[in-house]
Amino acid sequence: MTAASTWGIKTVLYPVSDLATAKRVYTALLGLPPQTDGTYYVGFETEGQHIGLVPGGGPQGMTAPVAYWHVSDIEAKLAEVTAAGATVKEPVRDVGEGRRVATVIDLDGNVLGLLQDR
Repeated sequence: MTAASTWGIKTVLYPVSDLATAKRVYTALLGLPPQTDGTYYVGFETEGQHIGLVPGGGPQGMTAPVAYWHVSDIEAKLAEVTAAGATVKEPVRDVGEGRRVATVIDLDGNVLGLLQDR
């Protein structure tokens, strides 16, 4: 039994080099316009999934897509995965509207995102 529930991957962020082109591609792929459309982030909501485009990998320096596992208690889940062998890449931080995120790296170098909505 774990301290925090995991509800699956519901958010995937993609680093993009050309936001305008990426926005057109993902709009065509998903068949809908973005719900968030800024110069620093473009986000799509579809079928219970959030797809985000992050220009230049954002301040976190993403170089590959990051899948975010939605969890009930981010601190507890972060403690569990680090106790199991993952290392913290980005500690828990608030990204607005009660959403908190963190990332860890597994033994093979994969970046795993954790996300908690309040």
